[in-house]
Amino acid sequence: MGALPFPGSVKNNTANPLPPSPKEVFSANILGYLESSEIFQGQGGEVLDDNYVDFSTVQDSALVGSSIPISPWLWFEGKKEINDYEVKDGDTISSIAADFGVSSETVMWANSLSSGSTLKIGQKLVILPISGVLYRVQTGDTLSAVAKIYKGEVARIVVFNELSDENDITIGDILVIPDGVLPAAPKIIIPQIPLASNYFIWPTSGGRITQGLHFYNAIDIANSCGTPIYAAAQGQVIKEIITYSTSLWANRGAGSYIKLLHPNGTTTFYGHLMASFVNPGDQVSQGQIIALMGGQPGTAGAGRSTGCHVHFEVGGARNPFAY
Repeated sequence: MGALPFPGSVKNNTANPLPPSPKEVFSANILGYLESSEIFQGQGGEVLDDNYVDFSTVQDSALVGSSIPISPWLWFEGKKEINDYEVKDGDTISSIAADFGVSSETVMWANSLSSGSTLKIGQKLVILPISGVLYRVQTGDTLSAVAKIYKGEVARIVVFNELSDENDITIGDILVIPDGVLPAAPKIIIPQIPLASNYFIWPTSGGRITQGLHFYNAIDIANSCGTPIYAAAQGQVIKEIITYSTSLWANRGAGSYIKLLHPNGTTTFYGHLMASFVNPGDQVSQGQIIALMGGQPGTAGAGRSTGCHVHFEVGGARNPFAY
């Protein structure tokens, strides 16, 4: 392929890293500073020791700190990515749940299982990083409505899913509802739209599948870093997140990514990008170059990756390249 007609301004993750955002600095520093203290915040219901924060009483019942603000980012300190797990001999739903520190219901809800389900060796399960419910955002959803249905808390959903605010959701987003509960008669969470076999095109220049179907309805396609990434179908860019972080857990492991919404309501997601050529709101045509493949460990925007590849995910329909 000759010189590529890269459009617009290229956002390249190999540029000098930007300083961490105040949110990231505040969260990390406070967690470290208060590690040995007691704080009235978080899952354990601990009480903040006044050696660190001076408290004053508000209306005889509420406490506020006058030295260090109590951040909602303090309530969860663990990793937030969702895991794939392959069932081994002797595994049960309860033993798997115990190993990952979540409830048995969480394992069942995320995998459409019941207490009477029999696990098979080699069966793939989705394991959430915290007890709760997995939810895919649908057209017309609001975070407050989703929280009400699944008995979650908006503030916790925002924090856990690293949203900027409660309006920062788009169609096809996969949300973890911390401590959520599946309703007795839940609405359909993951609808599947029948598609023609040629609706989506292969989203990279060459490459090969290095990981088959895994969370969430995704495959990994490997090639050299810098390989062009194409829009698998016509659509609109509804999310484009570029990070300069080299952390494995940047954007919950996805690193830099783009998400497209297609005319039939399906979405496609392209993760571990080196560079992006589009912006939110852009209309793209099928086959248009939207990004460059990244994923080299230690580089900006690679996320949780062991080598150059794109995480290609389909929301709302079968992934045509899965095996």
